[in-house]
Amino acid sequence: MAPSQQAKSFKSVRGLLAGLAAGLCLLTGLPSANAQAPAKQPPSAPQATPQAAPQAAPQAVPGFWDPRRRPERPDLSRLTVIRFLTETDYPPFNYTGADGNPAGFNVDLARALCDEIKVTCTVQMRRFETLVDALTSNRGDAIIASMAVSPQLRARVDFTDPYYRVPARFASRKDAVMPEIRPEYLEGKKVGVIAGSAHEAYLKAMFTDAELHPYPNDDAMRAALRKGEVDFIFGDAISLAFWINGTDSGDCCAFSGGPFVESRFFGEGIGIAVRKGNDVLRQALNWALFRVWEKGRYTDLWLRYFSVSPF
Repeated sequence: MAPSQQAKSFKSVRGLLAGLAAGLCLLTGLPSANAQAPAKQPPSAPQATPQAAPQAAPQAVPGFWDPRRRPERPDLSRLTVIRFLTETDYPPFNYTGADGNPAGFNVDLARALCDEIKVTCTVQMRRFETLVDALTSNRGDAIIASMAVSPQLRARVDFTDPYYRVPARFASRKDAVMPEIRPEYLEGKKVGVIAGSAHEAYLKAMFTDAELHPYPNDDAMRAALRKGEVDFIFGDAISLAFWINGTDSGDCCAFSGGPFVESRFFGEGIGIAVRKGNDVLRQALNWALFRVWEKGRYTDLWLRYFSVSPF
């Protein structure tokens, strides 16, 4: 995925997580990264297309693994248990279930990885800001908590390959949905965005003729779109997907255009963190991630947790 002082800044960065890198494999119906990057010489802007129903249903399931680059099975004999660490309150990725046990997309994925590696798996929930210290002090073996890969974190931990990314997308009112969005299509249009965010920086760099309206937080930005005070909003596609499909939106809005994925604005993606130098576990998790995706278990998990596709 959505969703602070050094530790909270990790969580803030994670909320801006970032775009889909070129060359990664996307499953059925998902446009390529280049297809949604703003083009220099597009055709004339299309007319807004009214929609009578919300843009729901999980149409496109992302895949972040290239089937042509199948990893070799590593030596798993040295692994007997994996102690996963996750955070306490970041639904639907991590949360406490009705039975009091850890639940969510990350938790279910961790268990699937342990099934693939055939080792015992434990999952301990901690406050997000304590996770890296707990890992580096050997109170766990791996962090699976929607943690965004960054140069700052790479100095302290190693990461697996990304297991998901969060693209940026535009949303509009349903009576003004556009199937494709390019810079010239938004000339003079009012676009809401979070002040100081990577999304604002991207719009300033790429959509220079749009009229930007910065807001202090998601609630204010989304309320402006719901009230018709702006034509579009631009932000984290996963949190927007849940808002579009939730009661707070009042069934007002839908995505316009496809995902924007430039990693230099939106980061490297989300990985599983392991202690520095723990290549045995890192390689085992990379192999298991590929296998879980290849067998369709990743797709099953994605569809279970995401009723509106962010892609």
